[in-house]
Amino acid sequence: MKTVSLKIDDSIFGETENILSRIKIPRNRYINEALAYYNKFQRRQILEKRLKSDSDLVKNDSIKILKDFERIDYVD
Repeated sequence: MKTVSLKIDDSIFGETENILSRIKIPRNRYINEALAYYNKFQRRQILEKRLKSDSDLVKNDSIKILKDFERIDYVD
């Protein structure tokens, strides 16, 4: 396990301490869970952007191919 030093805004720290006193889990566990959740969120954002980009590339190719097929159909 790695040790990390953080500077946290006073308002965020206060809110966190308030929540921790109610849910009764250690601050370290809470921060680890929050980071794991945020990492998962960011991975999904990255994947979404990559899929959108790939989808746009395929869409352009698909439109070109459809137009080629339409020309072939009209030739017959």
